[in-house]
Amino acid sequence: MEPKMEVCERKNNEDRVLQQMYAIMNIVADREEMHKNIGEQRDNWNHLLLGSVNGMIVTAATMAGLAAVARGGTPALALKLSSTLLYMAATGVLVVVNRIQPSQLAEEQRNASRLFKQLHEEIRGSIAVRNLNYGDVKNAMEKVLALDKAYPLPLLGTMLEKFPSVVQPAVWWPEEKPQPEMKLQGTERNAWDKKLEEEMMEVVDVLKRKDTEEYLKLSRRVLKINRILAICGPFFTGIAAVGSALIGSTFSGIATYLGVVFGALAVVVNTLEHGGQVGMVFEMYRSSAGFFKLMEETIESTVEERGVDVRENGELFEVKVALQLGRSLTELRDLAGAGHRETEEEEFASKLF
Repeated sequence: MEPKMEVCERKNNEDRVLQQMYAIMNIVADREEMHKNIGEQRDNWNHLLLGSVNGMIVTAATMAGLAAVARGGTPALALKLSSTLLYMAATGVLVVVNRIQPSQLAEEQRNASRLFKQLHEEIRGSIAVRNLNYGDVKNAMEKVLALDKAYPLPLLGTMLEKFPSVVQPAVWWPEEKPQPEMKLQGTERNAWDKKLEEEMMEVVDVLKRKDTEEYLKLSRRVLKINRILAICGPFFTGIAAVGSALIGSTFSGIATYLGVVFGALAVVVNTLEHGGQVGMVFEMYRSSAGFFKLMEETIESTVEERGVDVRENGELFEVKVALQLGRSLTELRDLAGAGHRETEEEEFASKLF
């Protein structure tokens, strides 16, 4: 009787775990769709706001020029006031747009949608190929919450810092917890050997020294450019607003110059920043650095796992690492063999980015 009860209880536990995994998978699918839709919305914001603000600035500059050549009176005053109001409105909109960086927001949502889709397929594969336990449920929930934290949806309060003082790789995975040491059992090595372990650690060394460092350097450069453009845009429209307000006064000549020329400069700066989607480029580089950091941590945690028999199969793991870096197995081994020679001509680990 007791064995039957144990079997029944085990079956009930397996059913509950399976139900929970399916529930998590459905939530992940909903998150994927949500981020995809919001990403498209924020990409539209970027295009619409760019066109609207540039239209306001061009109209204001034209009115300022017309006010300067008008012979005074009500028409000139109306043109001057309209130009000033448009410049002031454009300045306010630019301050907000440069703060939230719609192109960067759209890239964040695209990344989140891709990663939630990846997690969805991972859960589907786990359900299909092996027995699940409550540890798998907990692990899946941690991954969902880590993604929610890495790519928040609200614009207020929890929005990612668009101009961080220190640039760090994007992190969208839960923190690795130290595994208890396990004694090796028998002679089974699960396709792992000392050479493969050394090869993987050489790959990690190249990733840290070349790929991650390079993309962090690019991120810092793009962030600096974006910060300068974000300041110059509202600054130029503010000067243009002052210039257009002074047209017709004692300083009419220089005021016309300020009202028209700085308006044109503002259009150029705004187009470079938002038309060129500089914020999106920064997020793309930051995410690429995060991808390499994740690879480093995954390889290190796998190699440092003391129980070889519980590691992922060595041959399969090597194939996955090679494909993630856009390399064949031969190219991966060549890279690992040359990894200890640090030279200026040393190639990057990844051939994808």
